[in-house]
Amino acid sequence: MEYTQDDIEQMLKHEQMSSGELELLLKKREEGKADFVLMDVREVFEFTDRSIKGADILLPTSMMNNKINMFEELKDKPVILYCRTGSRTGQVMYALRRMGYDNIVHLNPGIMGYFGETVQNAPIPNQL
Repeated sequence: MEYTQDDIEQMLKHEQMSSGELELLLKKREEGKADFVLMDVREVFEFTDRSIKGADILLPTSMMNNKINMFEELKDKPVILYCRTGSRTGQVMYALRRMGYDNIVHLNPGIMGYFGETVQNAPIPNQL
């Protein structure tokens, strides 16, 4: 099935997305047809154990309060959150929406339900 640009943009406006949708969006981003940030909210040891190929930012939930200003830079860009099973991203998404961030989607049910390409021992994509 071929997706239109409108289909792609709509996927980024839902509250949650599936593994297949994220796989498609990552492919479209490589082609320059989608623009978003993929953020892992798990802890550092979880990220280095296994992460989704294409993750842009690691922001562990345990550091969220100290790094919340990071979201100010991303306020106008869709952000896809993921964790292990979707529980932490649900909590983070709830808190961020209460703070006025509405461009946030979470991968349900997290990396455990993701069937796309993953990386082991990935370098941390940003400074913590």
